[in-house]
Amino acid sequence: MKHVFIYGAPGSGKSTVGKELANDLDLPFIDLDCEIERTAGQTIPQIMTQHGEEFFRKLESSELKKASTGVPCVTALGGGALLRDANRKLAESTGEVVFLETELPDLLQRLKTEQGQRPLLEGDIDGKLAALLERRRDHYQSFKLRVANINSPNETAWQIQKLLGRFHVRGMGAGYDVIIQGGGLDRLGELLVERGIAGKVAIVADSNVMPVYGRKVTGSLQTAGYEVRTITIPAGERFKTLDTVSFLWRKFLAAGLDRKSTIIGLGGGVTGDLAGFAAATYMRGIAWVGVPTSLLAMVDSSLGGKTGCDLEEGKNLIGAFHPPRLVLTDPETLITLPEDEFRSGLGEVVKHGIISDPGLFEVCSKGYSTVKENLPEIVQRAIAVKIKVIEADPYERGVRATLNLGHTIGHAIETASNYQLRHGEAIALGLVAEARLAERIGIANSGLSETIADTLLELGLPVRIPPSVSSDDIIRVMRYDKKNDSGKIRFALPVRIGEVRPGVEVENLTIAFEEA
Repeated sequence: MKHVFIYGAPGSGKSTVGKELANDLDLPFIDLDCEIERTAGQTIPQIMTQHGEEFFRKLESSELKKASTGVPCVTALGGGALLRDANRKLAESTGEVVFLETELPDLLQRLKTEQGQRPLLEGDIDGKLAALLERRRDHYQSFKLRVANINSPNETAWQIQKLLGRFHVRGMGAGYDVIIQGGGLDRLGELLVERGIAGKVAIVADSNVMPVYGRKVTGSLQTAGYEVRTITIPAGERFKTLDTVSFLWRKFLAAGLDRKSTIIGLGGGVTGDLAGFAAATYMRGIAWVGVPTSLLAMVDSSLGGKTGCDLEEGKNLIGAFHPPRLVLTDPETLITLPEDEFRSGLGEVVKHGIISDPGLFEVCSKGYSTVKENLPEIVQRAIAVKIKVIEADPYERGVRATLNLGHTIGHAIETASNYQLRHGEAIALGLVAEARLAERIGIANSGLSETIADTLLELGLPVRIPPSVSSDDIIRVMRYDKKNDSGKIRFALPVRIGEVRPGVEVENLTIAFEEA
């Protein structure tokens, strides 16, 4: 895993934001200026006064080398640390440099509270800072990864995580990293080694995915020194059963897996749920790693530690909370995803926009081609929405229920259709029906369901329940939903784009299916 270097003009808040980011990512934090002072036994003003800027820059280069060769960490750099070409090449070859954009008035306000600590700005701080920014303008503008530091340090750190596609999910056990990285499949073995994962590894993938990515993942793991077994399961929701789980348990035994072994769930949501549940229940629980290869799994099912399988009466009625050790999302795998499966995944993306990211919803509303053009941003923003929710409520006792938006009706439609509809298609239908329900009980303003339907249509998703799936069958299946509370059906319903209200009890379910 790469280092993260926080860079910016003097007074841009690099150290404050860096500490927040390091805490969020569960990484060590280094303040390069503090390391320079510790090594020199002098403050930076003393170093500059007694030895000059050139001597200081040599110390800076030396400390940067130390920080770059150690374990992955977050490092706050001085405002001129990357002016030297060698320093910049070192930082960019060992990590990712994030530039904090801060307006001049904000810089001055911060710096004036610590006068005397910035040798290059002593005296006329207003004039000297403006001149320094002008001299370094081209240098500062050359960094591509940029975040505006206009909010709280915590929010700025969160924006950096979204930008980098790196998260650490807490709240359920020891926590786990979520990494979004193009070409990441080639680094899977290395990432497991970094996390101290040892023992045998078994890759679980379905008959569609194993021929495409099984060899690549096996090679990455073997190169890292792992003994690897591969287990192929049939593709499709209809195989998300206890019979398949039992098949996996027996394959684990035959492969000699023990409590120190690790399962890799490689593929879509069905594979991830099954592999995770088999890992949760084999020998009372062994480690597993999620490697989603579908859009649906990337933005939804791979996150949050929910694992399970279906019964004839409904989806995911059997399962366990069993968080993975790592989730690695490689967007390059979407290249081989069939278009109808990709569109299906967009149902969950739209849902996440409705929950808390109006900007994400707006991008989706511009249509399929716009989404494809902005795919990396789409994936990272959708993942960020879910992570924010599951960290706030790991075991679904409150706000996490907002993630059920569209699912109470959507899952029932999926089951009642005998899985002829894809999951994302069913969720799209559920989003429209539940928005209509919210309008009719007075939670949402009239027109919300139409706004949602228009966006889904732009993405090629269905918005009308097929005549072959009756409302009576849908309501019957909903009665078995695991989210029911004391026999009562509770919904997460949209109030507006960006706000969802969980725990809404509805008596008359038929109004969700009545056309206006």
